[in-house]
Amino acid sequence: MAGYAKKKKKGNKTAMLGISLVLCALLAVLGYQTLQLQKRSDEYTARLEAVEEELEAEKDRAQELEEEKIYTQSKQYIEQEAKEKLGLVNPNEIILKPEE
Repeated sequence: MAGYAKKKKKGNKTAMLGISLVLCALLAVLGYQTLQLQKRSDEYTARLEAVEEELEAEKDRAQELEEEKIYTQSKQYIEQEAKEKLGLVNPNEIILKPEE
């Protein structure tokens, strides 16, 4: 019986060592996968921030274009363009030209 008890203890130690190695391998794989997922998460976060900044810039640009659209439909803009491009003046304005 004493031989059987030693053999059983030796078998238990081998089984425990095997289980420990498998457990360590699983932990290593899980750790590696966790690092890979964290890296991907960081990349996606950076991409999201860049896209949000771009979206904000486009919203600002849209607002500027809307303001320009409103201005180009104003009487002030039309008068300015008529003076600059067509040389028109209001009836009560006097044009002074420098002598050449």
